[in-house]
Amino acid sequence: MLLRQTRHAVLLILLLVATQVFAEDSAPVRTSLEKVPVDPALIDVGDGDTVVIRWSDEDKERVRILGIDTPEVAHHSMGWYDDQPYGPEATAFAKGVFAMAETVELLRSAEPDGYGRTLGYLFVNGRNYSVLVVKAGFAAETVSHYGDNGLPEASEAVLAASREVGPVAFEAPYKFRRRMRELNEYRELQDGTEK
Repeated sequence: MLLRQTRHAVLLILLLVATQVFAEDSAPVRTSLEKVPVDPALIDVGDGDTVVIRWSDEDKERVRILGIDTPEVAHHSMGWYDDQPYGPEATAFAKGVFAMAETVELLRSAEPDGYGRTLGYLFVNGRNYSVLVVKAGFAAETVSHYGDNGLPEASEAVLAASREVGPVAFEAPYKFRRRMRELNEYRELQDGTEK
């Protein structure tokens, strides 16, 4: 009986080890703190500060671009149906930049954000995209609030660009998002009382 239990225990341990090794082998390896090349054709722009890199059909990496916050576009899944002023323009700017890119490199931070997205800087034809969009007037810098995420050189370039261009012409996107959440809560309360 003891021999049988020992065999079962050994088999269970081997199965757990094999499962762990297989899971580690199947997870994509993500290099951080150094630039990695990205084929520009694999980049899908979500909005002015978010892209998806389609490494393969099974491996899509959502990247929240560091150092910036661009005006929002309508997010029906999040319950807001209006674009923030300058939101469509910021998205169009990003689409244009990445469509015309000859080279793109991704510099990932060591940690993802709270939503599981990669945090990183994208360099287009050798230039920091975050700096480009700040200088174009379609992004507010976020380095002074969130810090450098372990990437001080890229972050300092964004701060310098922001100092150069001065205040943005739009409401801070975090304030817009907060207003939209409050509006959604109000609408839900109204819908609940009308029934």
